[in-house]
Amino acid sequence: MTVTSLIFCFSIAFFVSLASTPLVKTLAHKIGAIDIPDGKRRVHKSPIPRLGGLAIFLGFMCAVFAFVKIDTQVRGILIGAVLIVAIGILDDVKQLKATVKLAVQIIAAIIVVSHDVKIVALTVPSFIIDSGFLPLKWLSFPITILWIVAVTNAVNLIDGLDGLAVGISSIATFSLFFIAILAGEPTVALLAAALAGGCLGFLPYNFNPAKIFMGDTGSTFLGFILSTICIQGLFKGYAIISFIIPFLILGLPLFDTSVAILRRIHNKKPIMGADRGHLHHKLIDMGFSQKQTVAILYVIAMLLGLSAVVLVERGAQTAFLLVSVVLLMLIFGGRVITWQTDHIRHITETENDEKSEENTND
Repeated sequence: MTVTSLIFCFSIAFFVSLASTPLVKTLAHKIGAIDIPDGKRRVHKSPIPRLGGLAIFLGFMCAVFAFVKIDTQVRGILIGAVLIVAIGILDDVKQLKATVKLAVQIIAAIIVVSHDVKIVALTVPSFIIDSGFLPLKWLSFPITILWIVAVTNAVNLIDGLDGLAVGISSIATFSLFFIAILAGEPTVALLAAALAGGCLGFLPYNFNPAKIFMGDTGSTFLGFILSTICIQGLFKGYAIISFIIPFLILGLPLFDTSVAILRRIHNKKPIMGADRGHLHHKLIDMGFSQKQTVAILYVIAMLLGLSAVVLVERGAQTAFLLVSVVLLMLIFGGRVITWQTDHIRHITETENDEKSEENTND
């Protein structure tokens, strides 16, 4: 692997994705893959074509076939990705049941595991096990499937605002790319470069106001590839940091999904049902615009990704210090933002009350 091959891998994915997005947009209109606003969870105001993830997929595949050695493991990932994209296209057109999509995701994960892409062990502190290495044995199969399906759906769930999911996925992919370079994982670095190029080629069309959505075709594909790249490059290590890194890089979507599941259980709602309680919805309800909300979540994702890279490069103590500082900044910033929002709302309500009294007196 050379720097030139990484650059070309990224560039091919970028330009194929960029060039094919308008074509995918036309296709979406022809086959009826259109997202209609509902005034609740969907915050856009006019019908927008879905299916944009197909452009990301095309860019990724072109780059992979050009630069990545297709061994057994990569073949399994690509076959699973094709299945995920196929069901995503059907869902973007016909709106499939959640159980159908989940079943296909499990099948795709089984395909990946059957091609020897699996979490064979977990790293634990040495005070628990002297070697710091816990072989999973037969549990490797279900744990890997659970990880792939969980991350696939986590990325899908945060796809609620223009540019949000693809931007956060880009940030996570760049974090994986730098860690793969540091860890000497050429295949993972090339896969990450291809995915990053595909994401960034699509992003100009997906920024607010979006011209096209990536739909389930894109969000589930990104989650699927991110989950398998993590298995290839991060869970294989024998140090404690190898287990923590994936959860840092994918911290935002995993946290949002975990809270959503707990919220739905508490409210006695279907776990796989949709609601309007995600992080981006909360920020919108606080008075932030779509662009401001996306920017805030981008910053959080960047800080988590940076923490993961520092963890690999500088060790656990430095990364822990960085994460602590980041959390304190986020808590303080959240308090300030909440105070400002409440203050502005109070001023607005006061002005409205005064205007109402004036109109009544008139």
